[in-house]
Formats: sequence, structure tokens, C-alpha cells
Amino acid sequence: MPENPDPPAPADDAGTRFVLVGARHAGNVGAAARAIRVMGFRDLVLVHPRRPGLAASAEAVAMASGATDVLARVREVGTLAEALDGIQHVCGTAMTPRDFGPPTFAPREHLAAVARSGARLALVFGSERVGLANDDVYRCHACLSIPTDPGYGSLNLAQAVQLLAYEWRLALGGFAVRPRTPAPQLADAAAVLGALEHWREVLIEIGFLDPAAPKKLMPRLQQLAHRASLSPQEVHILRGIARAVQQQRMRD
Repeated sequence: MPENPDPPAPADDAGTRFVLVGARHAGNVGAAARAIRVMGFRDLVLVHPRRPGLAASAEAVAMASGATDVLARVREVGTLAEALDGIQHVCGTAMTPRDFGPPTFAPREHLAAVARSGARLALVFGSERVGLANDDVYRCHACLSIPTDPGYGSLNLAQAVQLLAYEWRLALGGFAVRPRTPAPQLADAAAVLGALEHWREVLIEIGFLDPAAPKKLMPRLQQLAHRASLSPQEVHILRGIARAVQQQRMRD
């Protein structure tokens, strides 16, 4: 497989295909559609599914959770060879080791090399019950084995699709994480010092701080405030608590 040292180009969805061979459950087809759509892919092909029209079933639509654009484009073909038309590099998924066949890799190491090559990729998954047949494995350039607990390696079909879709998207450069909350605003040093001075007054009033023997209480509180990276709102809360303590002492 040729390799290019340049960084991978932006992901081209037309160059990535997910192939399910012998899929049996409509729910898994819908969940697989959701799994690839959330990673920005849309090309899903079913090879000889258990029954025609799995992708159009109500169960598939429900499990797709809105990824109906993927389901609408699903193609059903009779052979793996048809599903691989136009593909340059084929990765099968290996559930168990084989004595003969293509080399086996962990997804991350191999998919990074495929991304550098720029090859059009197909990720091929076997049926829920038996995985890929040997003849289908032999058509692959490589097998990908998802590292799992050696004592329990059972993955649902759609889960395996999700993991490899994520690894492939990561190899292509990934998506930027969109912040869900605004970046925190930090209080200025004068505001923090004012809050600490206010607390110093309160601590003296309640007898917690002896001004004649302060030791290092206030410097320690100052270091605590620095580590906390207080926001203006948090400084206001601290000063409000200090005022409440003082008001309660006046009432007492």
C-alpha cells in the first residue's frame, strides 16, 4: 500500500464506505447508520442481508435516530465484490485469529497509514452470528481487530461500526470539539484581593483568625484562591457569604 508523508486531506465522504455482510437485524442496520452519520459518513452498503428492505423497516428507522439520509441511500447488493466497486483499500473486521489471510492490525495504527495514502476505503463487517466468512476475509487488504478485554471480546455489530467509524474519522483529522459553555471569565487580581480582605475581617470577627498570631492563614487562602481561578461571579458569592456572616453576628 503506497504511503504519502503529507498530512491527510480533508475527509471525502465519497471515499469511505461501510459494508455489512449478511446483516440479520434491522435494528443493527439503523444503529449502524446512526453510528457512521455521527462521524460524518453516509455510504452504507448491505451485502445479501437476511431479507430485502432491512434499511427501510420501521425498526431500522427508529434505531437510526434521525440518520434517515443514510438509510435512504443504502444499497443492497448480492456479493461483496459488487459492494467494493471503486474501493482501493479494504479492511475487514476479525473476531478470531485465522491461520491464513491478510495481516491483522489494531485500528488506530493501520487507519492512520490508510489516511496518509489517500486510498478510498471500505470497512467490512460480518453478520451478527458468525462474522465474516473466510472467502470475504481473503478479499481484504487487512483485518482490523478492536482491542478488548481478553476474557470478553463480544461486540454488537453497531458498536463495532461506531468504534471503527470514530477511529477512521480520527485518522482523517477528526472534528473540532464545539464548546457547549462559554469560556470562563477570570476575576481580576484586585477583586480577589478585596474578597480575601473581606474574609480576613470576618475570620477575625468570629475568632478564627488571631491578628496577633496570623501564622500563614491568609497567604494559604490566597494560594487557594489562585488555584481556584475564581470568576467575578464566584468572587461576588464569597463576598456575599462574608456579608451574611457579619449581618448575622450583628443580629446576635
